[in-house]
Amino acid sequence: MIDIEHAAEIHEHLLDAAFAIDEARAAIVALGKDDRGEFTAPLETVVTALHSELLRAIYDRFPDLIPFEEFPQISSALRWDQVRIPPSVSEADIDSVLYSVMRWEWRKMALVVGMAFGRCKELGLPINDEALAARIQVLVESKRLEAQGDLRRWRHSEVRLKGRSAGPRQ
Repeated sequence: MIDIEHAAEIHEHLLDAAFAIDEARAAIVALGKDDRGEFTAPLETVVTALHSELLRAIYDRFPDLIPFEEFPQISSALRWDQVRIPPSVSEADIDSVLYSVMRWEWRKMALVVGMAFGRCKELGLPINDEALAARIQVLVESKRLEAQGDLRRWRHSEVRLKGRSAGPRQ
């Protein structure tokens, strides 16, 4: 019969595997469309088995081992140098949209991307959410925005305007 110590050891290895698989998923997303197809389905089969069967069995028997409400999966690994924006849209247009939804306070990356995507739709800019996230990463890398956490994991990272601590905007 499995005890909590053995379950914890198994759990630790499964979480390591989940992280490694998530990194593999990000690497696969970075491949070209033709190459990506042959890896995506088999990897998703492994992900489903890991989360729905193996980890679920551990959590059903040992709920105290649940480390968080949800796994911090990668939302997008797209890099800005992989983005192709239409000729009718400039980087300045995208930056303007992003800055229009940014605040001095920390905001979840998912919220900022979602708000910016909605704003792009309102303005008729044909930009997807992954391209917006990739642009945010460029703005963070160039020190124009601040971030905490892994920006590829939108629900588990945050961004804000740079240059002032959180507080009321003036």
